[in-house]
Amino acid sequence: MSGSFPAGGFGGIPAEGIWQAMEQLRSTFEKRAGSRMGRGDVRSAILALLAERPMHGYQIIREIEERSNGSWKPSAGSVYPTLQMLADEGAISAEESNGRKTYSLTEAGRAEAAEAAGSAPWQPQGSSDAGGPSALPKAGFELAQAAAQLGRTGTPEQVQQAVTALEEARRRLYSILAQD
Repeated sequence: MSGSFPAGGFGGIPAEGIWQAMEQLRSTFEKRAGSRMGRGDVRSAILALLAERPMHGYQIIREIEERSNGSWKPSAGSVYPTLQMLADEGAISAEESNGRKTYSLTEAGRAEAAEAAGSAPWQPQGSSDAGGPSALPKAGFELAQAAAQLGRTGTPEQVQQAVTALEEARRRLYSILAQD
């Protein structure tokens, strides 16, 4: 597949380098857009949800998935141990009814939830209404795909135009970071 690039690669970059860059972008996109969150995120999500109303474990999982628009669905293997830990710490209490435990906050849990209020753990930092948390890596991956396609099928003049456009885009991205 890497042999489909023009001789010398893409804009002087060896074909292998393009594929490595695409793989790195793909990997970054998958990590950011995936459903894995940190342990503290599960804890804070549970506290935030229980601050609204008592719930059982499956409701918590489903509610996090809905509020993250499907981008985060914590596993039972992360939610239930966190619930047990919160119960052991005295932050929540469990009441069993019809074979199901319903969890609610204790005074200590309400205090902890109030302290963390304002941040939605199912909406990672850096997300925005205009793009969401995975918009940037996804856009980068799609750009890399377009560049690879152009490298495979474009004329030498088109390749040079693309290299110029990509260099300008890189400079503009760094200028965004430099802004205060």
